[in-house]
Amino acid sequence: MADTFHLKITSPDRVFYEGDVKMVEINTTEGQIGVLPNHIPLTSVLAPGVCYLHIPDGDPLVCAIHGGFFEILQDSMTILAEVCEWPDEIDVKRAEEARIRAERRLSDKSDGTDIARAILALKRSAARIETARK
Repeated sequence: MADTFHLKITSPDRVFYEGDVKMVEINTTEGQIGVLPNHIPLTSVLAPGVCYLHIPDGDPLVCAIHGGFFEILQDSMTILAEVCEWPDEIDVKRAEEARIRAERRLSDKSDGTDIARAILALKRSAARIETARK
């Protein structure tokens, strides 16, 4: 049984990560999952959240992924992300301001508030803040 599998993460503007990993922890719309070598084939939709890439011989790499989808094959995983960021790419002050705006929109009871959009903004800002603090 293999100890690692190949992972490729891409976003519209770059190849974010490509290499072998021991495990990937990622958020889906159905909940958080861990992917190990020889995982059953699976395709799923990503939810905003923190992603952990457990690499051989090192501490896990941490990044924020803000939606997209992924495919798992027996010896590889491909993630197509809408947006992905390393901790040093995140502006924490801006993320905190986005969190505050989203919370205000959610607490506003007016009919014009797009609740789904506000919830998504809150999840994205929370993922950024958590990732930046790792």
